[in-house]
Amino acid sequence: MSRAPRIVLVGTSHPGNIGATARAMKTMGLSELHLVAPERFPDPQAVAMAAGAEDLLEQACIHPTLPAALAGCHWVAGLSARPRSLSGPSLTARQAAQHLTHLGEQTNAALVFGRERTGLTNEELDLCHVRVNIPSNPEYGSLNLAAAVQVVAYEWRMAMLDGPASPVEAPDTPGTPASSAALENFHAHLEEVLAEIGFLDRGNPRQLMRRLRRLSNRAQPEVEEINILRGILSAIQGGRTRRPGGASDRNV
Repeated sequence: MSRAPRIVLVGTSHPGNIGATARAMKTMGLSELHLVAPERFPDPQAVAMAAGAEDLLEQACIHPTLPAALAGCHWVAGLSARPRSLSGPSLTARQAAQHLTHLGEQTNAALVFGRERTGLTNEELDLCHVRVNIPSNPEYGSLNLAAAVQVVAYEWRMAMLDGPASPVEAPDTPGTPASSAALENFHAHLEEVLAEIGFLDRGNPRQLMRRLRRLSNRAQPEVEEINILRGILSAIQGGRTRRPGGASDRNV
């Protein structure tokens, strides 16, 4: 059985939405609530709206940044109602819930919800493996934050009750998925090397790096694979100091 995902709320402005989110989570069997820079928390309004789910509020983890909230996660889905170019693959809430049932018991997953008015930024979506949307009326697709959490939590519970929709073809020797932090370190290292070799314009790196993020997120690399890729990057950096004839200024 796969592990229950953590729910991450980013920059929530109304404490009542945090309490209502806790209530929505508890009704569906979710318990791990993470808050990124909430404007008001703790707050009596959150407790009032939790309606019996105060224990989730008491156990909630508060983080200064989204990367901190995603520490230890191997698969991250960002909820977004607006189409964005280069934002990565997109799933419906139901498809995302079904995907969660395929993840191993040791795989940590997160469902990330943005601000009430503006949602998640492109930079925050860059930290997610997939973008998730809730199919709604195209003429009026506005959902309250807690209502969105309720829909996704319901889809997760139904997917868990139904079991995986289809068998998953596992690799012969599955390894540990790379964590969100490991991927971020790899992306930073890759950007550094691409700039050093003149392939990346430091003044305008976003489009290229966003495409490369899409590639690595789609591949969902394992820890050992990330180590290999970073080893290659380090070798490239060391090789730039080599002299003609194979001599080198340093050992790699």
